[in-house]
Amino acid sequence: MVDLEKLRNAAKEIVSQDDVKYLIGWRDGTFGFRISPHFMESPEEADKLIFSPLCTNNLATYLTMAEKLPIPRGEEPDRRKVAVMVKGCDSRAVVQQLVEQGTNREEVYIIGCPCEGVVDIKKIEKKFPDVLESVEARWENGQIVLKLPGGEQSFPREEVLAQKCLTCRYPNPVLADTVLWDEVEVLGVEEYEDVKELEGMDSKERWAYWQDKISNCIRCYSCRNVCPMCYCEDCVLERLNPTWMFRSVNVAENTAYQLARAFHLAGRCIECGECERVCPVDIPLMKLNRKLYKEVQEDFQFEPGLDPESKPLQASYRPDDKEDFIL
Repeated sequence: MVDLEKLRNAAKEIVSQDDVKYLIGWRDGTFGFRISPHFMESPEEADKLIFSPLCTNNLATYLTMAEKLPIPRGEEPDRRKVAVMVKGCDSRAVVQQLVEQGTNREEVYIIGCPCEGVVDIKKIEKKFPDVLESVEARWENGQIVLKLPGGEQSFPREEVLAQKCLTCRYPNPVLADTVLWDEVEVLGVEEYEDVKELEGMDSKERWAYWQDKISNCIRCYSCRNVCPMCYCEDCVLERLNPTWMFRSVNVAENTAYQLARAFHLAGRCIECGECERVCPVDIPLMKLNRKLYKEVQEDFQFEPGLDPESKPLQASYRPDDKEDFIL
């Protein structure tokens, strides 16, 4: 069970340490069901921290976004740690960043938050479309309880949870310096039903499906910007010299963009679903990512974001790897 007092006391203690720069957590948003990231630099700010079914954001994204300013001559770089609160899927992002050396282990303090699943904001807002006041939520006996302006309402978790949570096998952080409460039960069973549905279509049906979805893409790059594994300073998808793809918003260029991202994430996607959550035109991006996740898992027995001592998929080698694809 979530203990906010324990969370806030732990945050005060952690941010007071000399080797911690600041702490990244969640706080109430300004309206409706929205939650905001909270950058806490002093113990006095701990009372704003929360953890609830509304905490959908993957905060691991911010670990690779810290601005690294030039160091004046004669001064040492600030090597203090950044503390970050993580759910199970978020912790996998941190682990994969460590594997790829996008983040250094000695520069991050991981606060584990076992998670019973976060809501799908679109499902909730469909049920309550006109809520402007800030809403609170909690887990309670297999239910999601919302504290709305007109009173409390509860729903079975399965009715309002995000799709990623319904199949999640890692609700408990896989790596943490401190875990705030007891581990939760693993409810998810991965059977790739959504992927198998697409695999059951013939090539024309699949193309018609994706053509319909991808034609809506407006190339806003929200999926890339929110992804904790898209942290390249120079994104190949935006290069003009050489130009790998044009910025035209049409089916051909949109398809090239989405396929390039999906293959770039093969063996790296940790199933946090942030790309699909922020897509303004509701493209089912996780079906594409999960197809490649399934192929990697079946062909290489590899799942990213579980072992900080492992090698990236593309850097691994096994003598018994299949070689059927070699011409």
